[in-house]
Amino acid sequence: MLEIRKSADRGVAEHGWLSSRHSFSFANYYDPKHVGFGPLLVINEDRVQPGRGFGAHGHRDMEIISYVLDGALEHKDSMGTGSVIRYGHVQRMSAGTGVVHSEFNHSHDEPVHFLQIWIRPNAQGIEPGYEEKYFEPAGKARQWRLIASPDGRDDSVLIHQDAQIYASILDGEDRLEYTFPDSRCGYLHVVRGAVALNGLALSAGDAAKLVNERQVTVSDAGRAEILLFDLPI
Repeated sequence: MLEIRKSADRGVAEHGWLSSRHSFSFANYYDPKHVGFGPLLVINEDRVQPGRGFGAHGHRDMEIISYVLDGALEHKDSMGTGSVIRYGHVQRMSAGTGVVHSEFNHSHDEPVHFLQIWIRPNAQGIEPGYEEKYFEPAGKARQWRLIASPDGRDDSVLIHQDAQIYASILDGEDRLEYTFPDSRCGYLHVVRGAVALNGLALSAGDAAKLVNERQVTVSDAGRAEILLFDLPI
């Protein structure tokens, strides 16, 4: 089964300083057909105005991944971590037993555009943790670059769930295939640009749930960047 979710069908939140699109039910947006997908619970595409952001707030028992597309995102948390991440950075925060953090647009002139991804961990009450890594765009070109995994292999960030996240940048005649192991499902999100997934056209913000799709092919890219989630059923 390949189920497409168009960008325009996502939840919308407009707060002046924040413009957000929700792929899954989140905050005041609820859609019973889109309440997570396996352990993948949230993909929010956020645009935050200069100098604004999310004040200190708490999380627990959640793997929170930030993927910056443009601008600079400033992070501070109760673990004593403080950093500014930009395009190419992937940030992972394991909330575990509880953590308080804030996220702000580091710039006073330019907006910041990023994806925030929540994944349910496979164990509760773990010690909170933080990690960030930089992935060169060239390393994502025309290949599946592992950016998050349960064992941190290939220099990916470590997440506490049996899930893998791959990023890829494609253009023109680039073509990629991915084969899912048995008892796995997938979710593909188009970060920007346009691609064909098994011959079906997808544009920026579009996504596809993949169940019992043993192999998928991504092609016909128009300078696209995509994320692929390999998830337990």
